[in-house]
Amino acid sequence: MAERIFVSRRIPEAGLGMLREAGVEIVIGQQDTERGVDRATLLAGIRQCDVLISLLTERIDAEALYAGPRLRGVANMAVGFNNIDVATATTLGIPVSNTPGVLTETTADLTWALLLALARRVPESERYLRAGRYRIWGPDLFLGTDVGPGASGTSRTLGIIGYGRIGRAVARRAHGFDMRVLAYDVVRADIDASDTVTWAELDTLIAASDFITLHVPLTTATRHLIDERTLRLMKPSAILITTARGELVHEHALVTALREHWIAGAALDVYEDEPALAPGLADCPNAVLVPHIGSASTDTRDRMARLAAHNALAHLRGERAPNPVNPEVYDLPSFRSPSGAP
Repeated sequence: MAERIFVSRRIPEAGLGMLREAGVEIVIGQQDTERGVDRATLLAGIRQCDVLISLLTERIDAEALYAGPRLRGVANMAVGFNNIDVATATTLGIPVSNTPGVLTETTADLTWALLLALARRVPESERYLRAGRYRIWGPDLFLGTDVGPGASGTSRTLGIIGYGRIGRAVARRAHGFDMRVLAYDVVRADIDASDTVTWAELDTLIAASDFITLHVPLTTATRHLIDERTLRLMKPSAILITTARGELVHEHALVTALREHWIAGAALDVYEDEPALAPGLADCPNAVLVPHIGSASTDTRDRMARLAAHNALAHLRGERAPNPVNPEVYDLPSFRSPSGAP
C-alpha cells in the first residue's frame, strides 16, 4: 500500500512540492478555497492516511485521532496547536508537530500595522474618502493619537502581554517610536539588562499602558484574559491589539467596551468564534478587523508550508520531527513507527 499524506486544506506549493519530490501520495481534502474541509471528508481522509497535515481550522480531537489506524503523525501548519487533542495523540503514540519561529517577524509587523492603523484612524479615513465624502481638508478631520512622542514630546507606553519570540520582536520595533515598554508573561521570563523593557504585573501593565498587545498562547489560564474586569482597568484612551488567539478576549465584553468608550479602540486579527464575530463588533467604528493574516506574507507562508512538510516526512519515516510538541511520545511503547504502526 502506498504511503499517503492527507492534507486537510491546500497549503502553499512550496510545501506540496517537497512532498511530491519525496514520492508520497498526497490527498487534499479541501475542494472549495472559500470553505474549509467538512468533518466527514476530514475523518475519511484520516482513516486512509499515514500522516495528516492540518491547519488551525480543523478540530483534531479524539474522534479524529482514533479514526486513523495507520496514522503516524500530525503536522500542524501553525505555531499554535490548541486545535489538536495532544494528550490523546500522545496516548496513541502519535507525534504532533507545529511550525514555530518562522512567523515571528511577520506577525510582529502586522501587530504594528494594526496599532498604527487604529491610532491614526487609517481604515476610517479610507472608507470616508472612497465613499466620496472628502470635500475639504479640516483641522479636526480624523484626529487620532500619536504613537511616538509627537508634538507634546511625551513618550507613550506599550504593554506587551506575552514576552516570547513575538512579544520581543514587537518590543524591538517599539524602541524606534521612543516608547516606554512594559512586559508581562504568564510564566515570568528573564529580561536581559540590555533590554529597555520594564517587567510589570498584569493589572499594573493594563492600567498604565496606552497600547496593549497580546502574544500569549491559549490555555485554561489565559482564556478570556481580557474580560470586563481588565477592560475597565484600561485607560479610556487606550488601544488593544491582538494577533495571538481569539479566545484570549471576551468579545461580547469588548463590544460593550467599544460602544461605551471604556477604551479608545481595538484591532483584532483573531476571533473568539472564528470566523464568526461577536454581534455588534463589525459595527464598531473604533475597531480595526482583519481576517487572521498575522503570518500572511508570501515568504513566511512558504516557509511554514516547507516546515510542515519536513515534519510530515519525518513522521512518515518514524523519525523525530524537527518541531514536536509532544516529544515524550518517542519514548513510549505506543509510538507509531513505520514498522510498529497498528
